[in-house]
Amino acid sequence: MRTTMIFAMAALALTLPAPVHAFCGFYVAGSDQEMVNDATMVVLMREGSRTVLSMQNHYEGPPENFAMVIPVPVVLEEDHVKVLKNEVFERIDHLAAPRLVEYWEQDPCYVEPDYEEDEAMEDTAAAPVEYAAEGAGSMGVTVEAEFTVGEYDIVILSAEDSSGLDAWLRDNEYAIPEGAEPVLRPYVEQGMKFFVAKVDVTKVRFVEGRAELSPLRFHYDSDQFALPVRLGLLNAEGKQDLLVHVLAPGQRYEVANYENVTVPTNVDVANEVRERFAEFYAALFDETLAQNPAAIVTEYAWQATNCDPCPGPVLDQNDLMTFGADVLPSLAALQGKAGSSDYWQAQSTLMNFVITRLHARYDRETLTEDLVFRAAPPIVGGREFLADDGELEHGSRPASQNNFQGRYAIRHEWDGPIECANPVRGRWGGPPAGMARPGTTPATDVAFAERGELELPQSVRSPVPELGLDAFVPAAETPAGPTAAATVHADPEDDDGCGSCATTGGPAGGLLALVGFALLGRRRRR
Repeated sequence: MRTTMIFAMAALALTLPAPVHAFCGFYVAGSDQEMVNDATMVVLMREGSRTVLSMQNHYEGPPENFAMVIPVPVVLEEDHVKVLKNEVFERIDHLAAPRLVEYWEQDPCYVEPDYEEDEAMEDTAAAPVEYAAEGAGSMGVTVEAEFTVGEYDIVILSAEDSSGLDAWLRDNEYAIPEGAEPVLRPYVEQGMKFFVAKVDVTKVRFVEGRAELSPLRFHYDSDQFALPVRLGLLNAEGKQDLLVHVLAPGQRYEVANYENVTVPTNVDVANEVRERFAEFYAALFDETLAQNPAAIVTEYAWQATNCDPCPGPVLDQNDLMTFGADVLPSLAALQGKAGSSDYWQAQSTLMNFVITRLHARYDRETLTEDLVFRAAPPIVGGREFLADDGELEHGSRPASQNNFQGRYAIRHEWDGPIECANPVRGRWGGPPAGMARPGTTPATDVAFAERGELELPQSVRSPVPELGLDAFVPAAETPAGPTAAATVHADPEDDDGCGSCATTGGPAGGLLALVGFALLGRRRRR
């Protein structure tokens, strides 16, 4: 069964295999029946040594209690954990996803007005609870804390050795897979705690066999910033895809212990890609990894409160607070009296959050270490701006602030009369009068895209130098001239690339961000 992307699309035909995704923790069933992890999305917020981890999980399985286990660096208290609503995850997914846009060539005989001057572009660990579960002590397992949040009954465990933890979980009727103990061992040896969130199905709504669980959020302080994804390989049957969104004030992130590449961007594509965008992007992504094995791909690095073009709403202050800004040290003033200088400084910090979207695809051979994150310098790319050579910028390059996105364009050449002496070709903008402009399409259904059918070299209409692809020009098509936009401006290094932004008001280390593995028993098909 092919392992697919980290998020699931409800419109998938029921005949397709149920996907298994990288998971933030591992699942353990409360009975001996099978359980399937159907989708996971991870959002990390990071400032200093504080990390806030939010995860959205969907499950498909029998109506018994089941749980998830996540390694954490410290004992979590009740006020460190909360449940969220699902809508905010959809917003960040759409905002940071690779996007498809359409442009129309403007009248080659149009003469722009001679303006006098161009308008500037905008441009601490809690004490252990004084009790332990029956039999825990004899196995070297201590129940450090226990509380309920939403539909989750949460227990925080520490363990002296991994075999004791393995035995405790089995003794408490969690059906974990064979081979879990050696994978747990490094985390026990590091002194990690284990966050066990057991789901009480009497508090959960099931829809067609799927438990609609509330997303979980928790925060902690740690000098390490890593993602223990090796745990998820226990049940891997092929490739696993992991999408991680990192939110941080003014800062992009990358991985410290694997190669980093940015996805090829500003690629013109065939008109037919409109109906096959997810399939096209899957082919582009797969080829990127084929030429950069085991690399982690950056798909987006942009300010959270604006975008250009926008496939959906930007994140507002409430969204950022939901993902954890309310517990970041620098934003404590927002909890105090409005109007103070600290308050306005905190507001400025909120408006400066950067979203980094990292995409990993791995198996047991390519993933040998957990992902470790580090701060990275700003980059730009994927915008409708001319580079110094007169062509649209290709790939990514350093800049003073982050404006990078995976962006792909269908361009419709001018097909009207050309009756002037000096026509100017290759100016791009909106559709002809009377035609509605199509919206920007995000690639949020890549999880279920067909692979192996679309011919990538025949789908591109501009070069993709990162992949060694030339522009494919069918015999019936003739290039219109240099690729440029009607509103393109020369792009200085510090240009923000935000000509029509939507805004709203309102070394390797860092924190261990804790993504583990799905212990799923047997696999099942829809």
